[in-house]
Amino acid sequence: MALALTLSACGGDEKPQTQAAAETKQPAAEQQAENVQVAAANPFFEEYNTTHGIPDFAVIKTEHYLPAFKEGIALQRQEVQAIADNPEAPTFANTIEALERSGQLVGKVASVFYNLTSADTNEDLQAISKEVGPMLSSARDDVMLNDKLFQRVKAVYDQQDKLDLNTAQAKLLEDTYKSFTRGGANLNDEQKAKLRDLNEKLGKLSLEFGDNLLAETNAFELVVDNKENLAGLPQDVIDQAAATAAKRGHEGKWVFTTHRPSITPFLTYAENRDLREQLFNGYIERGNNGNANDNKEILAKMAALRAEKAALMGYPTHAHFVLEERTAKTPENVYELLNKVWPAALDQARAEVAEMQKLIDAEGKDFKLQAWDWWYYADKIRVAKYSFNEQDTRPYFSLENTIEGVFYTANKLFGITAKERTDLPKYHEDVRTWEIYDKDGSLMAIFFGDYFVRDSKRGGAWMNDYRSQEKVDGENVIPVVVNVLNYTRAPEGEPTLLTFDEASTLFHEFGHALHGMMSDVTYRSQSGTSVPRDYVEFPSQVMENWMTEPEVLAQFAKHHETGEVIPQELVKKIQAASKFNQGFATVEYLAATKLDLDWHTLTDTKPQDAAKFEAESLANMGLIEEIAPRYRSTYFAHIFSGGYSAGYYSYIWSDILGADAYEAFKEKGIFDKATADAFRSTVLSQGGSQDPMQLYKEFRGKEAGIEPLLRAKGLLKD
Repeated sequence: MALALTLSACGGDEKPQTQAAAETKQPAAEQQAENVQVAAANPFFEEYNTTHGIPDFAVIKTEHYLPAFKEGIALQRQEVQAIADNPEAPTFANTIEALERSGQLVGKVASVFYNLTSADTNEDLQAISKEVGPMLSSARDDVMLNDKLFQRVKAVYDQQDKLDLNTAQAKLLEDTYKSFTRGGANLNDEQKAKLRDLNEKLGKLSLEFGDNLLAETNAFELVVDNKENLAGLPQDVIDQAAATAAKRGHEGKWVFTTHRPSITPFLTYAENRDLREQLFNGYIERGNNGNANDNKEILAKMAALRAEKAALMGYPTHAHFVLEERTAKTPENVYELLNKVWPAALDQARAEVAEMQKLIDAEGKDFKLQAWDWWYYADKIRVAKYSFNEQDTRPYFSLENTIEGVFYTANKLFGITAKERTDLPKYHEDVRTWEIYDKDGSLMAIFFGDYFVRDSKRGGAWMNDYRSQEKVDGENVIPVVVNVLNYTRAPEGEPTLLTFDEASTLFHEFGHALHGMMSDVTYRSQSGTSVPRDYVEFPSQVMENWMTEPEVLAQFAKHHETGEVIPQELVKKIQAASKFNQGFATVEYLAATKLDLDWHTLTDTKPQDAAKFEAESLANMGLIEEIAPRYRSTYFAHIFSGGYSAGYYSYIWSDILGADAYEAFKEKGIFDKATADAFRSTVLSQGGSQDPMQLYKEFRGKEAGIEPLLRAKGLLKD
């Protein structure tokens, strides 16, 4: 059911036809002729005439999206109605599989469009998104609320025990039936109308939240015009700030932004405390400035509407509705997990505060540690304790070598190889492209790497696909997968150098990419990362572990000038320091996780005072004032403009699985072939074709325990 899957994170507000079209008032015949001409030239209406069927980015234009979306929606309506009207008795093939294969065109358009609105957006694409969102939401509701169609799905579901389905087919049937019931199929006509209205409003608000956040992030700048205020900053950070200043019209000055590659080194190394405070507040106040981009009212409305929708669907809260389909099952289970970790993490964070305050006092400074001081003093203690400054790692982690490092690791584990191509279609000049070959030499996937920060790209790092793996008429369709990151580009002619932490992020995202590229399923809706949200981070969390292994580091962590392999002494310092500051890292994450759950266990359908609600939530959890949650409500894009509402806990849930799974590799050898083959066959290749926790137990032979994670973070007391 391509439409239902594609639309889960879509939204926007309805707009009338364009002004130009309204003013010309063409005769019907002329308008029809023009529509035919546009259709004939639209690259979405035919197979891409490109190597490997990669989207033909060179010929896809802005004006192609809207007609293609409209045509795709119309075609799927016809396909769905034909299934509903089929005079033959409902079967798995003519109902469930037919639905699965419907919506090919709209899925094709959406996969390109929504990837670009995240990675290379502009005002035109944002405007189209606002127009298309309600269309897609309405079209999805048309499918989910089609009673005639639902009765056919239910008829197949009710006879599932007699159908002799294989595991993947049984899972597809169950998921299809659930998608209808969770989509409102059992509601009466009045309730269905209400659900449509709620879905449309939520889609619009979600899009507005994301647009506001992007505008706020891009608008803020800390302009430094006195070189003395750069004291403490590494030269490469200063150089990048100068380049940013020149780009923003501040020639001869230095500009720092709230993008992570800019703010993190500034907070870590800048000696000027007042400027650290300014930049920190610029970051944590995004969407909370009482201007046109303020998100407080938007997010409060969204939380209330989600509560209303949950009640309409018969669930206590939005979190109960969401978690029913996750491996956690209930918010109570999530709170229970978080509360197992929270006390130890908070105790460790308090100890870290005391240690930093002691250093401040020893320096003769007369102030109490604040949130904007944390990175600065944590780094000082890291250097003092471990003689380790993360900037010392940067010369050994060029972007080029780190890419080779993930390919080396994947080859050692699974036998796959990568061949870079410079002649394949790509959506931006920054993008690099590889053909990925399986161990038998067959082409397995196409991999895009989009590594550099730019204003047209949202913040963070992620994996997505332009085409999912599936089997059509017995033929395998290879996936087209992309990793998107936000590294600061080095000056022309120089290598882009990463810190150890930044390099680890590349390993993490490539873990997601492997999940997509190594998929081996029949149905597209079960492909790759089409798994519960609290399971999807699991393969990427596992992948990070190889980054710290000396055997792997020796292969790619080489000085960008001398070629010297990273010294073992520095590796030992990295490993020793890996548990440092974990109180802070764990608490800031868990605080955001608890804030997410608090918003989404609301039963009140009236919008809250967002600032008051957040303050009470943080106070109730006992968050110390020296730490801000990783995401405050007004810029918590994961939950208000992404797919993580009531699901931000997924990272630690997956972290538990990842830490426990890596124990299997450590027990047998980090490149043990049998273990790697088992991981591929039970986890990476299966996607959503089976129950994920059953697959995990099949791989590990037991349920995951929390102890390996606590040990890894240094939170388990002996």
